[in-house]
This record gives sequence, C-alpha cells and structure tokens, in this order.
Amino acid sequence: MEQATLVRQTTAKEELNGPVLRDCCLVPAQGRERDSNEEYARAVGLNEDELRMLAEIATGVTTDVVARRLDLSARTLRRRLRSICDRLGVNTPIEAVVWAARRHLI
Repeated sequence: MEQATLVRQTTAKEELNGPVLRDCCLVPAQGRERDSNEEYARAVGLNEDELRMLAEIATGVTTDVVARRLDLSARTLRRRLRSICDRLGVNTPIEAVVWAARRHLI
C-alpha cells in the first residue's frame, strides 16, 4: 500500500521574501465599538465571569489551570465552556475565544 504525501510548492517570490499572505485568507476584525460589543455579549448571554473564563483560556493555559484560577472544578469549567460554545454557535472553546477577541471583549 502506498502512502500519500503532501508537498507544498513554493514560488520564486516566496523563496526570496518568505511566505506571502493572500487577502482572500485574512478575516477582518469586527469594526464595532466596545460598548456595542458588550451589549451584544449580553444579548447572547455572556456575563463577566464567562468573559473572564474565555480570557483565561486565551492565555494558553490548560483548562485544569483555568479551573484552579477561577475556583471551579475542571468538570464545571468544561460544562460552562460547552454552554458558551452552544450559545455562540461555535464548536470549540478556541473558536469562542476568537469570537470574543474579534469583538474586543477580551
């Protein structure tokens, strides 16, 4: 059985200047002001504790560390993160962090 291998071909421009970002791949940040973003977060149902939880996750620590910092059990933290993800319509806590960061909530 043969094994498939992906090979990325570089252009001459990339070899000289490094990788090139294309405009089609960039996602613009939301242009709303912070006050309207906070109102939007409240409308979705995020409170200050939940935003603090997302901010802690954004630092890159594990969920166990975040749970200890917020005086929660790891199971409670995971359950609350799942609830946040469901309300925002995203699949993972990282997507929820990105959602909040793009709206300048964290």
